[in-house]
Amino acid sequence: MLDIAKSERNKRISEGGVFKSYLTTEYGVEIETESFQYKISFYNEHTIRVHQTSHSQDCNPYSVVQSPKKINFQVEDNENSLVITSESLDVVIDKSPILFTFLNKDGKILNQDEPGLGIQTQGEQKTIYKKLQLNERFVGLGEKTGPLDRSGKGYQNWNTDHFAYDIEADPLYASIPFYIGIHNGLSYGVFVDNSYKSHFNFGASNNRFSSFSVDSGDMDYYFFNGSVSEIIQSYTWLTGRMSLPPMWSIGYQQCRYSYYPDTEVLDVAKKFRDKDIPADVIVLDIHYMDEYKIFSWDKERFPNPDQMVDLLKEMGFEVVVICDPGIKTEGKYLPYDSGKKEDVFLKYPDGKYYEGEVWPGWCHFPDFTKEETRSWWKDMMKSYTDIGIKGFWNDMNEIATWGQMLPENIEFDFEGEGATTRKGRNIYGMQMARSAYEGASQNLDGKRPFILTRAGFAGVQRYSALWTGDNVANDEHMLLGVRMVNSLGLSGVPFSGYDVGGFAGNGQSNLFARWIQIGAFSPFFRGHSMINSHDSEPWSYGEEVEEISKNYIRLRYKLLPYIYHAFVQASESGTPVTRSLCIDYTPDDKIYAADFENQYLFGDNILVAPLASDQRYGKVYLPEGEWYEFFTDEQLAGGQEMIREYALEHLPLFIKASSIIPVYGDATQNSKNVGECLELHFYAGTDHSSTEYYEDDGVSYESSNGIFHRRLIEFAPSQKEIKIKEASGNYNSKIKKLKLVLHGFDQNELNNWKHGSIERKCYSYVQPISNFDPFEKDHRDNLKSENVFSTEIAYTNEEMVFNW
Repeated sequence: MLDIAKSERNKRISEGGVFKSYLTTEYGVEIETESFQYKISFYNEHTIRVHQTSHSQDCNPYSVVQSPKKINFQVEDNENSLVITSESLDVVIDKSPILFTFLNKDGKILNQDEPGLGIQTQGEQKTIYKKLQLNERFVGLGEKTGPLDRSGKGYQNWNTDHFAYDIEADPLYASIPFYIGIHNGLSYGVFVDNSYKSHFNFGASNNRFSSFSVDSGDMDYYFFNGSVSEIIQSYTWLTGRMSLPPMWSIGYQQCRYSYYPDTEVLDVAKKFRDKDIPADVIVLDIHYMDEYKIFSWDKERFPNPDQMVDLLKEMGFEVVVICDPGIKTEGKYLPYDSGKKEDVFLKYPDGKYYEGEVWPGWCHFPDFTKEETRSWWKDMMKSYTDIGIKGFWNDMNEIATWGQMLPENIEFDFEGEGATTRKGRNIYGMQMARSAYEGASQNLDGKRPFILTRAGFAGVQRYSALWTGDNVANDEHMLLGVRMVNSLGLSGVPFSGYDVGGFAGNGQSNLFARWIQIGAFSPFFRGHSMINSHDSEPWSYGEEVEEISKNYIRLRYKLLPYIYHAFVQASESGTPVTRSLCIDYTPDDKIYAADFENQYLFGDNILVAPLASDQRYGKVYLPEGEWYEFFTDEQLAGGQEMIREYALEHLPLFIKASSIIPVYGDATQNSKNVGECLELHFYAGTDHSSTEYYEDDGVSYESSNGIFHRRLIEFAPSQKEIKIKEASGNYNSKIKKLKLVLHGFDQNELNNWKHGSIERKCYSYVQPISNFDPFEKDHRDNLKSENVFSTEIAYTNEEMVFNW
């Protein structure tokens, strides 16, 4: 019996393959083993693909948008190994059995297969075991609960509708099988390009290996080397980057399940304007529809949707509508009748359409892996776009149905290649987002749509923003949402967020105040709450919370030029808008600690340290460097932990020394009303720094034709110089006046200011809360700086230089 077990074990080990021969190609190496073929291909200097396949390939056609590139590499054939050498990465491939080791150019091991385990096949499932390196950390993997550092944890990818999920629940709605390993001052990335159910073990229940496995299909993964930032750039180059969203979509969005009838929708919009709280979007949940049927309107609740949309636009609001994929199986319902005629629905193997029950009742579901279906969806969307709707919120697209047991034998088209639910489930939400994005873009005649999705897969960032689903109104979910959004940023999805205030349950006033503060520093900023819960608008929790909410929503709009630049960076390099500190401060052990793992950078320079709603003393860690307290300009040394007292209206925010923060000081109702004055805030420091001011029309794709306004801003403290370079692009900026605001500067230094008068002033990003009593120091914080210097000049497109 023992001999049989040993033989079976050796068989499994050898199934990784024993080397037979190899062939050098223009992109890498192809290896033949007894059981498999390995294709090792360079996609660029920092990205290499390892594809284990048999004679019939089973690949994912949707995530990768690049092809292999010719680079300089050499192959050395040794007795026991092949060595592939490139300018930035070396790969050693043991021959018997096949094992991979990836090394940097200093000969240090980045990642290696675990000897004795390596690649194993058990039935259809394929697993790669990786040797755990000393003190190895793992981050990323997209929308996952748990801590920032995922070492010692295990996860699976299988898109799942999970209402009011636990803070350790897995899996959830979206699957992004990409992670980053960190150890010994080194980092690497792995993307498993397989849409079947997959499993990741980062040393859970063992101290020997990490592993990743796929339940079927080819073992097909990409390996990246470089810094964490460079790895994210390489991954998003491979899987695609977001295009700039419409400016209005990064303002504040108000939603509820549900606002109806149309008079209530208009009343909510009017309250925002009457209360002088900025907002750009009203979101309609499922009750706008006739019996929950997509592409329909309830004739009693919304008798004139086109008129309602026009009235909202007059008030400066865009409309986003929820879109569920289920098409009710009901005759004389256009989407159902035309869908059958065009043969766009998912089928069983015997050719009958799959039918599942969801909000409208029994439904068919479009097969978005079929080109004809995507074209049909575009035509169906015209009922929305023709009346001026530009925002589409894709929900229930895991696919979610009552019973949560989608049959695994449903057949998908997969661009004519064919697949079943096992391969198609994880990809479905992404392809629905693609259909919405491509359809709306074509229907809107050059206007940018906003697409939001609940489900997705690697590459979904090309089409859509993503939110973290049906969260719960409590502190644990508020802080979990921060980690999940940071993890999505690490995993190539820069436009993401959570339901501010919590979707399920009734939150308390302090919770909403904290959540709206933190949400103002999230890429996607939407308040949302569930049916049969109490109201959850900014004015719903009393006057104090209303004023706090107004302050932070207004602050969001003041910071729009800073935020928009972060979105430009995301579209051009893949750098996320919210940045886990492990991107810029990778070796610093403190940032992974439970006390500090929720902290992040918002854009280049603003550090956010979220607090729970009942916290009045916050424990904060500032990484290396010099920092300013955002509201007061208190100067703080980095590399230290601090315990500081915070009133309810005070979110801990910090600015890096030498930072440049562009601000619309006169921003008012929405993203269209930002005034004509650009404030440039400079924070004294010792390092040279730069940023860009970027402006376009915010709604079209004309920036790709050079219709933008863009200029580099440089701050050289050692030279006592600020330089605003000549503007490029053909867009006429809305800015007429420039205000320079200098923080932390010395009065004596500025006596040498050479460009007209500069005045010492008090400055505040927010307004004081009503009934502020200076004797109640324990109740209110004085959120202003008493010592800034500012000057105003006319804004021109020519280069401007300031010295002192």
